[in-house]
Order: sequence, then structure tokens, then C-alpha cells
Amino acid sequence: QVQLVESGGGLVQAGGSLSVSCDASGSSSSIVDMGWFRQAPRKTRDLVATISSGGNTNYAGSVKGRFTISRDSAKNTVYLQMTNLETEDTAIYYCYATVASRIGITTYWGQGTQVTVSS
Repeated sequence: QVQLVESGGGLVQAGGSLSVSCDASGSSSSIVDMGWFRQAPRKTRDLVATISSGGNTNYAGSVKGRFTISRDSAKNTVYLQMTNLETEDTAIYYCYATVASRIGITTYWGQGTQVTVSS
């Protein structure tokens, strides 16, 4: 079992910056990938950014160049630095972690943190 707790988020004006972080606990030594999804009202939960245990990153096209994902493996924490925010970035941001075990791959989710970008 892995528990994920997000922090950060909040309200920011368009063009501003904001950071969110996610702390993993439990069987966190088996974490492979970590990252962020987001879900806006009445929309699907979409990928924002991912980072592998080796540090390889992947971004959604809509955030590439504006968002930066990073990871502190020693602390089992993943960060998302968001800059030049747009109103379309308003969503609940969910942290996830994938864990490898003998039974396979399991994905865990945090409870989500609200990011609101005002015009």
C-alpha cells in the first residue's frame, strides 16, 4: 500500500505561477513512476506530466514549456511547478504513483488538490 498526500494549489491569476507537491508513504520504495493528472469540471481526468524512477519526464502538449515535474526519490516526493498559468489549467490535480510488486503493477492516487486560475 502507498498513501499519497498532495499539498499546494490554490488560487492564482492568469499568467502567474503555482506549485503542488505530493508525498508518498507506505511501500514507497517500490514506486516506479509518479506524476500528475488533472480533471476539470465535466471533463475527463487527463495526464499532465509523469516522471520515471530514472528521471525521464513526459508532458501533455498543453503544458509543455510551462510546467516542470521533478522528483526527490529520497523523500518520495514529486513536485509540479506551474508557470504562465491559463484559465484552462483550472482543475483538480491528482498525484499518482505506480508500484511494482510480484503481483504486477498497481496505481495509487492522491485525494486531489484544487488549482484555480482566474482571468
